[in-house]
Amino acid sequence: MCTALAAPTFISPYHRRNAPLDSFPGPFGVSTARRTFEIEKIVVGLGNPGEPYAKTRHNVGWMVLDRLADRAGWSGRGRDRDAAATIGGRYQGLDLLLVKPMTFMNESGIAVRKVLARTRAPLTEMLVVVDDFALPFGKLRFREGGGPGGHNGLRSIIGELENEQFSRLRVGIGSPDAGFRDHVLSVFRPDERERLPELLDAAADAVEAWAREGTSRAATRFNPFELRPADEARKAPAGEVDGPPDEQGIRRTKTGWRKVRPSTES
Repeated sequence: MCTALAAPTFISPYHRRNAPLDSFPGPFGVSTARRTFEIEKIVVGLGNPGEPYAKTRHNVGWMVLDRLADRAGWSGRGRDRDAAATIGGRYQGLDLLLVKPMTFMNESGIAVRKVLARTRAPLTEMLVVVDDFALPFGKLRFREGGGPGGHNGLRSIIGELENEQFSRLRVGIGSPDAGFRDHVLSVFRPDERERLPELLDAAADAVEAWAREGTSRAATRFNPFELRPADEARKAPAGEVDGPPDEQGIRRTKTGWRKVRPSTES
């Protein structure tokens, strides 16, 4: 799983150029040297604050933002402001502001409304990254506008803004076996955790494509994305049940430790 994000301080209005950026405490995990940038794109990742929720399916939006911050080389801790943790800066020619609402999921719109008011950013420059249990695990789906689709975080944002004309990237977390509430607040299965880093990389690539090319072109590229099937040999970390063998070729199974026999070809 990715390390927690963090970021520099964003202290200028959206249209103000050469705004200074300082390091400050916050729940993102990003320290920054003083520098200048102009915020051009806002990426909001939805999730719930607090350690009990950190690795749950519902927090995959936060995980995608963590991956973007890791790529950018931002380290340290970001600042809490306007009910959100924010980090901004320039990365690969993109000027980005990453936003984690620090309200719980059902009140995400409060933080988003405050951030948009402070930055004076138009809705066309905002992308919201959310989990979606209606999509198979590993699928990505861009959409430009539309209703909440059963997602309480999106419903809160639409309600607070009184507008649904913003782009969103839905990240498939798989359908529930029973109640959806227990499902979204559960952690990923071993076969999903093994592929989760690849999914987060793909989602981060998709966010970058959106920032450079817009929603329509990013959708053309990433909506067909298919995550590879689970590798049966890597369903869990080494040393855990169904994990890969160690250097001696020994792996742990449900019935005990077993030495992996080399495959033979006829």
